[in-house]
Amino acid sequence: MAASDSRRSHRDFEGNRSIPNGEEVRNVRDTGVQTDAKIQGHGPRLSKANLFTLLSLWMELFPKKEPQQRENDATGDTGLVVVHERMVLGLHCSSAQLHAGQVAVVKHGPRLKGCDLYFSRKPCSTCLKMLINAGVSRISYWPGDAEISLLSGRHDHTDSSHQEAILDATAAERLKSNSRPHICVLLQPLDCTMQQFVDESSQNCDFLGKIAVDNPTLNVKDLFRREWWNNLDDFLKKFFINDEEQHKYVLNKMGLENFCAEPNFSNLRQHMRNLITVLASAAASVPVLEENYGFFMREPLGMGSPALPQDVVRHCIIQARLLACRTEDPKVGVGAVIWAEGKQSQCDGTGQLYLVGCGYNAYPVGSQYAEYPQMDHKQEERQYRKYRYILHAEQNALTFRSAEIKEEENTMMFVTKCPCDECVPLIGCAGIKQIYTTDLDSNKVKHDISYLRFDKLNGVQKFIWQQKSSARHMSEQDAPPTANGYMKRKAEETHFQCNKRLRS
Repeated sequence: MAASDSRRSHRDFEGNRSIPNGEEVRNVRDTGVQTDAKIQGHGPRLSKANLFTLLSLWMELFPKKEPQQRENDATGDTGLVVVHERMVLGLHCSSAQLHAGQVAVVKHGPRLKGCDLYFSRKPCSTCLKMLINAGVSRISYWPGDAEISLLSGRHDHTDSSHQEAILDATAAERLKSNSRPHICVLLQPLDCTMQQFVDESSQNCDFLGKIAVDNPTLNVKDLFRREWWNNLDDFLKKFFINDEEQHKYVLNKMGLENFCAEPNFSNLRQHMRNLITVLASAAASVPVLEENYGFFMREPLGMGSPALPQDVVRHCIIQARLLACRTEDPKVGVGAVIWAEGKQSQCDGTGQLYLVGCGYNAYPVGSQYAEYPQMDHKQEERQYRKYRYILHAEQNALTFRSAEIKEEENTMMFVTKCPCDECVPLIGCAGIKQIYTTDLDSNKVKHDISYLRFDKLNGVQKFIWQQKSSARHMSEQDAPPTANGYMKRKAEETHFQCNKRLRS
């Protein structure tokens, strides 16, 4: 299979450049987190910049035990992704004590040198001066609202919080102008078929597939679409300024006045909407406690570590779903993320959890598209099938981990598909204590790939996506805590709306 020679390069959104609205970027030259893919293959892929941007937005929504309350600070929750040489070193969010940029300094220190940082909001001057001093390579941020709200007291210029916001924005802009790191807005246009790909892969994922198997009369596509609309409404309210004049006001105060001119302004807003719709699709693949679905063990927890709260598990699984959008497999996208539970919290919004590694299924590093077979089992000649060449998401997550797995800590893997027989021994020997996944393919053999070992995996607690009533021998005290805060409200609203619509 010959590789395509046609290439069109992405352009960065950097304040002084524009991207034609609706530009179709296909066969792009792009570099992955794990692989150095020279030419894009037949299917669309999420670019690394857009992937990290979406992860930062999703990290802003990380479930908190208690609402964030900061004294004399209008700072909102902020998500942050730390990347070094295309490998994700950390997924963070702000806490009641620290801004996201401060969390990065505390967590990584001198390891920030040469890193790229992706924020869900523009970092404030307090964070910027430390990150610049740490020697980061690039700081990218979502062009919605600044970390210190510029909308606070907008119409009352004597308001103290508004004055503080203006002073901070001025200081941040001066730091930006005189700094070595490249500080920019980095949004890349989506492939024209990307949204369709994410929609289809999300609808066909194993989590909704499990619901379809359990409820044959339920229209899962309708369920997905209702969940998608609920997510889209929530995310637009959170990440998008609907009023155009208000958005221009914020962009001007953030030092992004170039974006206020056409066609830059329209292009910017379109790219923001497109990414939000992708996030809504990924999140809709795991409905919020729909019909009491969640990740449960079939046996009591026994002597193992307690389960994570359901809202935290769902959040981590959707991180893996976003990673799956970077797949190099033209048919099956799989994502995996590994978190560990430390002994002490380091003032991160994730509490005691810290990232160990993440990955998606991809071909070996340095490979070029079409250098290896990409056919599935439908290809008659087995030598042209992909299975012996492609690396699985679990393998990449373990290979490119940013922290070592410690025996004394609870290390958890979240994966969007049942681990196959090739990955199960690696998971068991790596020291993973818990795995959160689906068992839709468990005990099956699918031509060149089998799933016979997963049920026999010993020493690892398996939390499977299923109905709560199906988790046999599970007492109320063993059951994972229910969702709280933002996720709890969303679960209740979605559950009520779905039941009402199903009855009608």
